[in-house]
Amino acid sequence: MLPQNRSFAITEAHWSIASRHYIIDWNYDEDRSQIRSGFGPENITRLRRFAIGLLKNKKQSETIPEMMKKLLLNTRAVFDYLKMTRNSNPDPIS
Repeated sequence: MLPQNRSFAITEAHWSIASRHYIIDWNYDEDRSQIRSGFGPENITRLRRFAIGLLKNKKQSETIPEMMKKLLLNTRAVFDYLKMTRNSNPDPIS
């Protein structure tokens, strides 16, 4: 039998990982992805995790799906957000 604190740590780690997978699957519908060969699935998952990480670092009151929708509707904001242009807007998602 595991000590109570060890059992709690294992359970917490499991749900932390499950939560990350849920965020990616919910926002990108990853379970229905058609990318299945070579390094494609691994690469696209890394890009998706990178994108979600960037949005989480923004510290907005909006949810990840809300921020993704704003960026989807305004392509310029994506480049501003990544500061890829000389005249980038300092706060593109606001």
